[in-house]
Amino acid sequence: MLDLNEKDDAVTIRIRVQPRASRTEIVGEHAGAIKLRVAAPPVDGKANEECRRFLAKLLKVGATSIEIISGDSSRDKVIRVSNISARRVLEALGPRR
Repeated sequence: MLDLNEKDDAVTIRIRVQPRASRTEIVGEHAGAIKLRVAAPPVDGKANEECRRFLAKLLKVGATSIEIISGDSSRDKVIRVSNISARRVLEALGPRR
């Protein structure tokens, strides 16, 4: 089951990132985290930026609404998405989970 927390008009999500993939995509769920492949390398914050860009597009929010609150230099990250509900996040993730 996906580990989502909603508080103060924001949702936190755990993600597991695999950098240097052939394309950026959600590939499933593992231990409550979203498994996300990103095409960018883990150099100079490029993978983090690609992760933020992809999630902003998927969730239909501005890139400034996506914040990495822990795991900046790790594959395991906690993301805070502002101005969204948990229901909207689950709808956007759809049957991929």
